[in-house]
Amino acid sequence: MKIISVVGARPNFMKLAPLHRAFAGYPDIEHIILHTGQHYDEKMSHIFFTQLDIPKPDYNLGIGGGSHTYQKAAVMMAFEKVLSDERPDMVLVVGDVNATAACSITAVKMGIKLIHVEAGLRSHDRRMSEEINRLVTDCISDYLFVTEQSAIDHLAVEGVPPEKVFYVGNLMIDNLIHLADKAAQATIKSKLKITDHSYVLMTMHRPSNVDHKAGLLSIIKMIELIATYKTVVFPVHPRTQKQLISHGLWDTLATMQNVIVEEPLGYLEFLNLIQTAAAVVTDSGGIQEETSYLNVPCITFRISTERPVTVDLGTNVLIDNLDPERVNAVLKNILSGERKESVIPLYWDGKTADRIAHIIANLDY
Repeated sequence: MKIISVVGARPNFMKLAPLHRAFAGYPDIEHIILHTGQHYDEKMSHIFFTQLDIPKPDYNLGIGGGSHTYQKAAVMMAFEKVLSDERPDMVLVVGDVNATAACSITAVKMGIKLIHVEAGLRSHDRRMSEEINRLVTDCISDYLFVTEQSAIDHLAVEGVPPEKVFYVGNLMIDNLIHLADKAAQATIKSKLKITDHSYVLMTMHRPSNVDHKAGLLSIIKMIELIATYKTVVFPVHPRTQKQLISHGLWDTLATMQNVIVEEPLGYLEFLNLIQTAAAVVTDSGGIQEETSYLNVPCITFRISTERPVTVDLGTNVLIDNLDPERVNAVLKNILSGERKESVIPLYWDGKTADRIAHIIANLDY
């Protein structure tokens, strides 16, 4: 069985790592890694392969940035040639980035079986490009591996036959468990001159938050409020930095008191900061899962989440009106002790990749 696994963005790398380790236990599976290049910054791409012990990709399409339409079109044309040359039995895609949807469409058009890992998640907000990518990919996938019960429910409502759906758990947690001890040894806090639980970790990169001045001003206001009583550590995504500069707000952020502005971090350094943060404020999807597993308070600065289990069972609080004052009020309550303890969801046990590999190895394809 020949499988091509597609990765394009930071979360994909972390989901691929445990899968690659699991596939190594099946000599009849030839596993080919293809990197589309969607995250082309050194800190956002190459460093993750080196830290996660993923081998150099067999293919790197080198697509890089551009509009969503450009990325998808360029990936599809380049991926078509790879599929023509390799003729794999299956293509495996993860998550919801542009590369996922583009490679899914290309594979199915060429009659190749499609596996979607992390299927069925829904924000119910079609203004998010990720939501469209999820819907398209799930609709045409042959095998769908899910992380939580809500995903099974969504796919059932959408008419996906149950025999195509497999409840296996969360690859992000596999990777977290595998690297937790190694991450704990990272020296990033010494470099930043901060101590355990003395800081709030922040990430912001969603277009709905950072691609317009009003959203950027809300983020800056939120940081200003939090920084009056906690150090804010903010590794700035390249997209966010570009928008801050273009709107003339970069210097405002960079000179704020009690705020540490950093370049994108490697996975081990970032996980180290999550492990001992007083709280995390984010608009990321995967970080909601990692904080819930680690029992670290998380506030998600979005109007919706495709990972409701992190709110229902985890430490995640969704601020659905994007209000900096409300974020600040909720955070103060959390830091004063008004928070709930996390319950680890079913199958978030570090063995998801083993379950996926076993199912794929025994498919009658």
